[in-house]
Amino acid sequence: MSMIENGSFTLYNDMWRISSINSNYTMCQSYPFALIVPKGISDEEVIQASTFRARCRLPVVSWCHPGTGAVLARSSQPLVGLMMNMRSNTDEKLVAALCTQLSGTSGVRRKLYIADARPRKNALANGAMGGGSESSSNYFQSEIVFFGIDNIHAMRDSLARLRDYLDTHGAASSDGISSFLRHGGWSWGGGNLSSMSASVSTLGDSGWLIHVQNVLAGSAWIAARVALESASVLIHCSDGWDRTTQLLSLASLLLDPYYRTFSGFQALVEKEWLAFGHPFSDRIGIQTVSCSSSSPFELSRQSSAGSFTSSPIRQSSGSFTSQAPSSSHVQNSNNYSPIFLQWVDCVSQLLRMYPFAFEFSSAFLVDFLDCVLSCRFGNFFCNSEKERQQCGVSEACGCLWAYLSDLRASEGTLAPTLWPQFHLRWACPSEDQAGEVEGQCRKMAIKLSELQKVKDVAERKYKEITTAMDSLSAELRNEKQLNSTAMNLAKRASREGEAIKRAVQSLGCKVHLSSSGDCTVGFESNPAETPQKFISSTSKRKSDGTVQHDETSDLCVSITVMAEDVIPNNPIGRVCETLCPLRTQDGVCRWPDAGCAQLSSQFVGLKANFDAFDKLSIYDSYF
Repeated sequence: MSMIENGSFTLYNDMWRISSINSNYTMCQSYPFALIVPKGISDEEVIQASTFRARCRLPVVSWCHPGTGAVLARSSQPLVGLMMNMRSNTDEKLVAALCTQLSGTSGVRRKLYIADARPRKNALANGAMGGGSESSSNYFQSEIVFFGIDNIHAMRDSLARLRDYLDTHGAASSDGISSFLRHGGWSWGGGNLSSMSASVSTLGDSGWLIHVQNVLAGSAWIAARVALESASVLIHCSDGWDRTTQLLSLASLLLDPYYRTFSGFQALVEKEWLAFGHPFSDRIGIQTVSCSSSSPFELSRQSSAGSFTSSPIRQSSGSFTSQAPSSSHVQNSNNYSPIFLQWVDCVSQLLRMYPFAFEFSSAFLVDFLDCVLSCRFGNFFCNSEKERQQCGVSEACGCLWAYLSDLRASEGTLAPTLWPQFHLRWACPSEDQAGEVEGQCRKMAIKLSELQKVKDVAERKYKEITTAMDSLSAELRNEKQLNSTAMNLAKRASREGEAIKRAVQSLGCKVHLSSSGDCTVGFESNPAETPQKFISSTSKRKSDGTVQHDETSDLCVSITVMAEDVIPNNPIGRVCETLCPLRTQDGVCRWPDAGCAQLSSQFVGLKANFDAFDKLSIYDSYF
């Protein structure tokens, strides 16, 4: 409201602008006070273009794709005449301006589809009254498509036949009192949805489902052109407020998820149906408003029965009586038509096919339509935004949206039935319980979705923990392998050390292996003397016979050699004489060149590791 009061709604962007040329409803009485038009079209050209369209409902933008820039536009039929030879340069310029440049291209203009909701023959027939349809040769880069949707009179007759069928084969009539073919509580078909649907031919004769299908198919085609081709679409019928509104609002709902929320659905109805002048008073007959200088407005109730006229058979049967229309609207008695009801039925079909794409349920649609028909609220009074503003309806009447919002906030119970039961609430009372099942299923589906999200999070954490455990297990296996290798090396070193010790002791020496880094050599013949200490480290023999010591070794050998004069019998000679089978003939030991050295030390029952001897720097001179 602040934007309206300070006039800031006249701001514009690079391609479109909001024109206030209709702020006083002087140009078009059934259009809203603000219109979105191409930026390059001036207000003077807007006025000129309006004269070439029925009821001055010129082409204006209704919705723009946020990514591609394609638009949905609406208008009424052009006044081309019977010979289709009438043209308007400003109208053609305005329509051509809808073919904006494609994003990401240089100089390439998008295609424009002109969607005529009428059958082609009806459009040609309207030419006799000055109307008609466009010619693609006169409009830049355009293609004309006819959807073949019947007019308001066909829809009114179709709903009347549908109600007759339901009253005939249901368990009760639509007025809750009487019904055909009922005797003693028995009704043909059992009065349930399944058995009633079995009579496809009779139900099909009403044409209602065919009309609903045509509207859905046309809306899907329009949405596909915008989404798949980035094309703009101009939609119109004859006056541009019945079939045009149905197609455009359904296409918007398909394209824009915002309109599938509670607040978005309200915005869609307010914009496309109320602001753009769908004549609710004429089509449904809920209220007529007459303004006078003495009182702001005066409401006279129009019988709601008039909006859903029964067939002649029903009227003659006396089972359905209705109040005659008021004198103020006798001239509009032929304009009753369930256009808005049909559109809500189409929305319910989409909701049934894609239940999780909507924030609301079909029960909300039933309650919403009940509120519209109840005349409790002023939102749908009159035929246009201008009439509601002049009569001050918003200040004097309650708001339907506020009521539904409060009802939803308080978790109040909406209509207890699925949308198919809107027509069957009285004809088939047994179907009423299906609404509770739908509500329970919807809650269970939401709970299942939440649990699925929790499950996904838990599975991700499980995978992370499993990966971490696998990594730790691999590291543990490597550590165990290294530890096992180290233990084996330690055992091997211990065995080699014991073998060296026994081999050296067999030669008459006392050997002590330690890791202290010192090596002590002494003679037991003089125990008082301090043994000589020296550092012994691992060494390697070079090719020239010298020995290279490795100072990093931590294994040292301590050898104590006993003097020969203390020992009466040399143990070395004794071993050689008694055990060595390869002793030389001259009696001189030539170890390690002798055969005993060549056969290792097996003569003493040991297998020495001579590589270890080299590493321990045990030289020939020790022996």
